[in-house]
Amino acid sequence: MEASAPYAESQPLRVEELELGEPGPTELLVRITAAGVCHSDLSVVNGNRPRPLPMLLGHEAAGVVEHVGAEVTDLSEGQHVVMAFLPRCGECAACRTEGLLPCTVGSKANASGTLIEGSQHLTSQARGNVYHHLGVSGFATHAVVDRRSVVPVGEDVPAPIAAVMGCAVLTGGGAVINAAQATPDDAVAVVGLGGVGLAAVLVAKAVGCRRVIAVDTLAEKLELAKEFGADEALTPDELVALEDKPRVVIEAAGHPRAFETAFNATAVGGVTVTVGLPAPGAMSQIEPLKITAEARQIIGSYLGSAVPAVDIPKYEQMWRDGALPLEKLITSHIRLEQINEAMDELDAGRAVRQVIEFPDA
Repeated sequence: MEASAPYAESQPLRVEELELGEPGPTELLVRITAAGVCHSDLSVVNGNRPRPLPMLLGHEAAGVVEHVGAEVTDLSEGQHVVMAFLPRCGECAACRTEGLLPCTVGSKANASGTLIEGSQHLTSQARGNVYHHLGVSGFATHAVVDRRSVVPVGEDVPAPIAAVMGCAVLTGGGAVINAAQATPDDAVAVVGLGGVGLAAVLVAKAVGCRRVIAVDTLAEKLELAKEFGADEALTPDELVALEDKPRVVIEAAGHPRAFETAFNATAVGGVTVTVGLPAPGAMSQIEPLKITAEARQIIGSYLGSAVPAVDIPKYEQMWRDGALPLEKLITSHIRLEQINEAMDELDAGRAVRQVIEFPDA
């Protein structure tokens, strides 16, 4: 699967028939209705995030339950659900931190390409076992997932909107609400305006932060951020040069220079939240004295420090109330067969969220 751009030519992802096993007692069979294309998928394709191969990608998805395992008593056939790419076992020490730490059991399963109980349900006649991606594998018409990997949503939520709640909104919004604990008194800057970064902008506006600053190197992303409601749209150099620095700065680019920008732009007494996933071994250089002398905090936030079962219903209601216009995140609707071209759009920084919609959705 690992390949170099342009992916439309190297074709690292192939669309083909796979066998999907029956769900176990704690699992569900879900018909996928929509799946977002995210940098976490691209990072497997380009090798930045090593995963066991072959793997069926896709981790930001929504669907409809078609079958429930014998031990699943709180969901039924026909239920609309959002996928959450980090299942929480609910029993480990990390799960008792209310989202601060990622579930130890779920993280281990994700790294090994299995569902949280260790099961695998995908096979290929040509390649044998196929690994699951982050407990979801949503680039397909159907998926078998653990009950702990889904959150129910109302039937009134369109499938593309539901899909982006499972990653972009959880991660970006959670950086604002959970990690930074931003308030209406705060100025918030977001460095990196992909799907996660622009979701952070939308959520910061929705919770009433007094000043929202969008930051990117691409002029078209800065213009787009203004349409999302950002009060200011700046280049990284312009952000760092501000005299009235924001208390909260969120790094959502996944690049070591972006983290440096975010740190250097944070006010005295402020918090730098990093949600980006740089390549393994990437290094940043900061001045540690500022952390102590300026009473700063640096917070790493995975999945927006969220508990999906708690957080997704909040975003669902914010969307329903009109406070969170998630439609703006979706820059194109595509077919599964266009997945390699979608990776090129993502790699070039031209896309925010491309959403695959399935014909029978």
